[in-house]
Amino acid sequence: MIRSEKTRQLIIEKTASIFNKKGYTGTYLSDLTNATGLTKGSIYGNFKDKNEVAVEAFKYNFKFQSEKILQKISNENNAIDKLLVFLNHYRTAFRPIFKNGGCAILNTAVDSDDGNDLLKNEVIKTIYNWHQRIVSILTEGIEQNELKNIHAETFSYRMIALVEGSIMLSKTLNKPEILLNNIDFLESEIHQIKKN
Repeated sequence: MIRSEKTRQLIIEKTASIFNKKGYTGTYLSDLTNATGLTKGSIYGNFKDKNEVAVEAFKYNFKFQSEKILQKISNENNAIDKLLVFLNHYRTAFRPIFKNGGCAILNTAVDSDDGNDLLKNEVIKTIYNWHQRIVSILTEGIEQNELKNIHAETFSYRMIALVEGSIMLSKTLNKPEILLNNIDFLESEIHQIKKN
């Protein structure tokens, strides 16, 4: 069967939130066929196996979360504003993220940690890319004399950990204020590294 990009995209879009909510192991072929209205043969005619669908669904879910952030960051000229835009995105966009099952990175990382190397490697690559993007913003800010000379690698991981952990706690406990309060904390940390 010839793979159709249009059909592949339909399968990815219709199953992305299912994988994000139920995980790789918890998502069955019947979930995929029910969501898409396609047969097993149509799905496997467009994807090698469930793993390939899951990886593409993860990429789609991550793009859903990151595309708007990256656009907002690219519109800013200095490091502080780029970092604040990043945080403010989570302040205003957490509801759609929660509705989609939570953070795709966290969900997929936990789901694939000890049993699915293909998915785990995709998550690792995504985390490193995210980390490097923040490091680049911080490094640029230090070089432009906007920010104090901090350890950019450590600060970046701290930001990611606090955002990820806050999303998990807020969604699980149904307490968005946990995320919002930690965003406030991170904003104050960012203001503290600004050069006067």
